[in-house]
Amino acid sequence: MFKVSRRFLLVLFVAAGFAAFTTRAEEPPGDRTLSPYFLIESADQSVDRFPLKDTQVEVDISGVIAEVVVRQTYSNDGTRPISGRYIFPLSTRAAVHGMQMTIGNNVITAKIKEREEAQKEFQEAQSQGKTASLLQQQRPNVFSMNVANILPGDNVEIELRYTELLVPTDKTYEFVYPTVVGPRYAGQPKEEAVETDRWVQSSYLPERADPPTKFNITTRLSTGVPLQEIAVASHDTDILQESPSRATVALIDPDTFSGNRDYILKFRLAGDEIQSGLMVYRGDDENFFLLMVQPPRKVLPALIPPREYIFVVDVSGSMNGFPLEVSKTLLKDLIGNLRPTDKFNVVLFAGASRVMAPASLPASAGNVARAVQLIDRQQGGGATELLGALQQANAIPRDQAFSRTVLVVTDGFIAAERAALEEIRSHLHDTNVFAFGIGSSVNRYLIEGVAFAGQGEPFVVGDATEAPEAARKFREYVQSPMLRNIALSYTGFDAYDIEPAEIPDLFADRPIVVFGKWRGASNGVVTVSGNAGNGVYTQRFNMAEAQSSEADHALRYLWARTRIARLSDYVFDGDPQINRPAVTTLGLQYNLLTPYTSFIAVHEVVRNPGGDSEEVDQPRPLPLYVSNLAVNRVPEPGMTLLVAIILLLFSATMVRRKRLLDFVRRRR
Repeated sequence: MFKVSRRFLLVLFVAAGFAAFTTRAEEPPGDRTLSPYFLIESADQSVDRFPLKDTQVEVDISGVIAEVVVRQTYSNDGTRPISGRYIFPLSTRAAVHGMQMTIGNNVITAKIKEREEAQKEFQEAQSQGKTASLLQQQRPNVFSMNVANILPGDNVEIELRYTELLVPTDKTYEFVYPTVVGPRYAGQPKEEAVETDRWVQSSYLPERADPPTKFNITTRLSTGVPLQEIAVASHDTDILQESPSRATVALIDPDTFSGNRDYILKFRLAGDEIQSGLMVYRGDDENFFLLMVQPPRKVLPALIPPREYIFVVDVSGSMNGFPLEVSKTLLKDLIGNLRPTDKFNVVLFAGASRVMAPASLPASAGNVARAVQLIDRQQGGGATELLGALQQANAIPRDQAFSRTVLVVTDGFIAAERAALEEIRSHLHDTNVFAFGIGSSVNRYLIEGVAFAGQGEPFVVGDATEAPEAARKFREYVQSPMLRNIALSYTGFDAYDIEPAEIPDLFADRPIVVFGKWRGASNGVVTVSGNAGNGVYTQRFNMAEAQSSEADHALRYLWARTRIARLSDYVFDGDPQINRPAVTTLGLQYNLLTPYTSFIAVHEVVRNPGGDSEEVDQPRPLPLYVSNLAVNRVPEPGMTLLVAIILLLFSATMVRRKRLLDFVRRRR
């Protein structure tokens, strides 16, 4: 009887596992797992598959407020009517407050409606043969645009408007316009997925493929204070300095922009000043204010308590190659600079997670070298199960004499963000969680959410050259907060609906930001207090001295967006649906896109009788430096058998070698 050895079974297991990662670059959308897939394109589809032809972005930054206009042009160069869907990102802080659709000479202003009502109206317009557009929020930083009944020869322009507050860190202001949504790992059957998760199953172009769509962005700066420095490290740009406080930034060659990485503009004001103080806006029925307070200079304590650091590191398929190499550079710096009195541990995760040691180890030279070797061996492959890794990190036994800090290092390409954030929040206690986003187009909702939930700070590291500075800032931040126990009081006027209701400890050198409403005369005083490293900190602001500018009308949108974020984006306790009525009301009252409100525009002319059209899910490029391993794929036909045969032959050779060595030993 044939005897199956353990070696033989091990080889079969390895062969099957290896073959699972040896895949072809296509997977049809009918796969049962809710996963992204590569475009399967045939010769007669190529024209119809890319209705989005052009995206133009205009950014006007006035003081600390950015007003952004995005124009997407859809056209049909084929021979049959099409209806398209496009998934795109925006900033997590974007307050989307306007949309309009233009067809020829017809301009239709979109209306804000409850999500289900807007969806129903869009489907009815599509079936009736009317041209329509529907804008929906899928995540705080992921949006979908649906356009129905684009006829052959049509050009349809969709214009979006949003506003965003710029808050400086370390005296540097940063404006980010993300251009591509990275593929998300969901790990759930599509039949069980809720409607807001179904966007995950969408098509991508293979690695390094050039999308047939154009992109351009122009930024105009008007700071009111002389500019010291302007830089766009992510792209080649021309910077025209029109005056000491005004400048225009444009792409040198828009035709070469592939839309596969975030556009990141940074600027500093002369003398490293920041714009702080009070801004007010008097509305027809409500008055709003914005307070930005620069905290005191950090004073480092003489004695830093012993700390335990747990590094939770993403080694999944989307991190393969360049992102993982950047992570290695960062982690070597972080781990290599731990104090001998510190403890640390490493949790690696992909589809599963594994921990370096059952309990955290002293940061001795030997243990640090062991961790560096472990990280150096990682290649990147498999799914992205962050929740399991966080659970494993939280299960590591805690030494109460050490203050625990968790560092999550990932590109954030997962769909189950809320579950991960809930895990962090439920185990917060005395643990701070810092997030390091690695890559050119990270999931900023997850990275910022991890830091928000863990009362830490978010970092985004685009390449290896940025890793040492990010590591330095982390070490500086974690030593001691700049300001603790922050409180605000209001005298002489009636302030209400304050956001945020509670201000967490401040680690980074960035202003305290508070939105609110007020009644009565604007002649009161706002007092800010807290505990700094050298004693009690107090600062007062007079409402009568509040600043005013053309951008002040944006305060009503920014206040509402801040409250929506608290009620919807970062809900960690209980069912987030409990706040749905409040979020819906805010969206309808302030004309804002939310998870429960959508923009709908319908051209009330039947242009396609019968409503028959080709459904198109426009594919997106993979983010820069992200490989094909980030997209779920199926085995290449015949590859599984080939790999198994090769490994079995290798195993047979090893068995014969072992038998020969055993024979020689017995002869001796």
